[in-house]
Amino acid sequence: MIKEVIGSLNLKEGQIVLDATVGGGGHAVELLKKVLPGGKLIGLDADPEALKIAEVNLKEYSGSFKLINENFRNLDIALSKEGLKAVDAVLFDLGMSSYQLDGPSRGFGIIKDGPLDMRMDPRLEITAHDIVNRYKEKDLSGLIERFGEERFHNRIARLIVTERSKAPIETTGELASIVHKAVGARYKNTRIDPATRTFQAIRIAVNDELGALEEGLKKAISWLDLGGRVCVISFHSLEDRIVKNLFRGYSDLGVLNKITKKPLRPTGEEIGANPRARSARLRAAERV
Repeated sequence: MIKEVIGSLNLKEGQIVLDATVGGGGHAVELLKKVLPGGKLIGLDADPEALKIAEVNLKEYSGSFKLINENFRNLDIALSKEGLKAVDAVLFDLGMSSYQLDGPSRGFGIIKDGPLDMRMDPRLEITAHDIVNRYKEKDLSGLIERFGEERFHNRIARLIVTERSKAPIETTGELASIVHKAVGARYKNTRIDPATRTFQAIRIAVNDELGALEEGLKKAISWLDLGGRVCVISFHSLEDRIVKNLFRGYSDLGVLNKITKKPLRPTGEEIGANPRARSARLRAAERV
């Protein structure tokens, strides 16, 4: 949704923009084009592997950006260390990078077997392995229901506990197989993998994604200069609800003006080129 992002942020030359989820730098390249000459981009990402990719993709703009290995919930610390007092624009793209989903080594994807990890930041202590093999059945069921919005959470949690009593569940393939066994037939007429919601729930729990989003977005709004804009691309209802409610609350307080009355969605052309974009929702607001 690069056109929608650029249109929503209304960037100008000389501005300072924070890409709070820089990933491989896809958005960052286009953001830099709008603020140069004279502007600067600060790129944050909890995943150090993402920053290595971004460094290569942004090399043409060397000297105009700074990449920092930090979760956006700590954006205030990162910006303060750069000597900044405010920024003109902030972008949050909450989607997973393709290399994270497609590569088995991090344990995010369902199709390719890999270790039960799911940490965006390898410095985090809790992994998916810990949750799957240590949580009580009741807690596991509640987690899958809350973060995955999975209606068969009880069946899935029960079978996970049964299977791990025989031997620890070590890989994504093993976990996916258990979920398929628990509920596979009930998803036979849907286009999503039966394990998608369970994997989402565990990933969100491992990385405290919803807590980080609420904390980071509040801080981003406080760091915006007057007239500055914040744009958030979310990919499921839990994220979008946080963004919607925060924008509404700050709008009621007279701190923000909502730029998007309803979330923008990707075009059919973009979805055709990248099916993973189909669930994206973009909301934007301006500091007043």
